[in-house]
Amino acid sequence: MAFPKKYLNDGEEIIVDLRPHWFFLFGPSAALIAALTLAVWVGSRDDPPDWQLFPVIALAVIGLLFFLVRLAQWMTTDFVLTTDRLIYRKGIVSRHGREIPLERINDVSFTQTLFQRMLRAGDLLVESGGERGQSAFGHFADPQGIQNEIHRAIESAAARDADRMAGRRELSPLEQLEKLEELRQRGVISQAEFDLKKQNLLDRL
Repeated sequence: MAFPKKYLNDGEEIIVDLRPHWFFLFGPSAALIAALTLAVWVGSRDDPPDWQLFPVIALAVIGLLFFLVRLAQWMTTDFVLTTDRLIYRKGIVSRHGREIPLERINDVSFTQTLFQRMLRAGDLLVESGGERGQSAFGHFADPQGIQNEIHRAIESAAARDADRMAGRRELSPLEQLEKLEELRQRGVISQAEFDLKKQNLLDRL
């Protein structure tokens, strides 16, 4: 199910809308299949004793409940990248959410074990300004591709801010210089472009 557009701001568009990698369901699925297989095997025997049948049935019920809970967790987890922010939601009964504006993201990294590389899965670590600092997001497909998408979204948002800054006459030269320094640090503009625009602003002081 796609992330509801009613939660987006005016003019905001979704770039990436993800749920955890399918491997998130592998453990509960394997446990359920094993429990059901054992239950079928015991039930197929001629008149199995109750001391064998009841524990096996209970095990199958527990395996089913474990799978349903994990499936509900998978269905209620949203990792959404928009043109303005990064949105993370999870939780079945109680919900937990985190939103990080793109302009506050300082770094995005990913980690993959050898097994995760085989499955094209991995974990993301987003570093942002503020009290929390770092946020970890696990079990997603193609983490390197997600990392690249986040970087592209940051650059696009910074370029839009630069365009808005150019059209806002109320910004003083010093304020524009601060914005330019931020763009240079993010790599949106080169050092040569920064030096040229900086000199133009200093000439106006």
